[in-house]
Amino acid sequence: MKIIITGSTGMVGEGVLLECLENDNVTSVLSISRKPSGITHPRLKELLVDDFIKINQYSDQLSGFDACFYCAGISSVGMTEEKYQHITYDTTISFAGTLLKINPDLTFIFVSGASTDSTGEGKIMWARIKGKTENALGKMAFKAQYNFRPGLMKPDKRQVHLKGINKYIGLLYPLLGLFYTGSTTKKIGRAMIQAVKTGFPKITLEAADIKKLSEQVQ
Repeated sequence: MKIIITGSTGMVGEGVLLECLENDNVTSVLSISRKPSGITHPRLKELLVDDFIKINQYSDQLSGFDACFYCAGISSVGMTEEKYQHITYDTTISFAGTLLKINPDLTFIFVSGASTDSTGEGKIMWARIKGKTENALGKMAFKAQYNFRPGLMKPDKRQVHLKGINKYIGLLYPLLGLFYTGSTTKKIGRAMIQAVKTGFPKITLEAADIKKLSEQVQ
């Protein structure tokens, strides 16, 4: 399968990218990001884009793909609702719509968050907007569309963008053990690949579902 990954310089995206590059089910990867991933591999190509809203300007490089793993995202801390909605909802839906026009048989997987508000109407800003985004994606005519809600996860030790903070992550996880869901970025990547390959009965996958699906990879 041929995969598009966004957010490959973030914690989830980088881990998913590493898993895709070592998985025999994946023949090629296009990383779309605002800055280089720092990873080189014969199956990897990179497309640097300043504004994902304008992804249609690169249409000639976006055809022939089987899936998009949308791992791009940002924390809502310190952000206005307007700004967070633009990045999380407007940008994601615009990006997804462009890919769908070019690849009508695409599977689109959106990395959401634990405790996302599926009603899209709750009081917690980030959860409400994430839920609104999930709902909008679910109405689009993809071959399949899934929302991954991994919760607290562990990164892959090979992730270059986490080298500076890995020692702190190692110290924090024992303290946060009660909240750890069992997800790792590697398992998330494996589960995404398996979802494209065999599908899954749920559109929204919580941490336990992600773990279960990742264990089905042959």
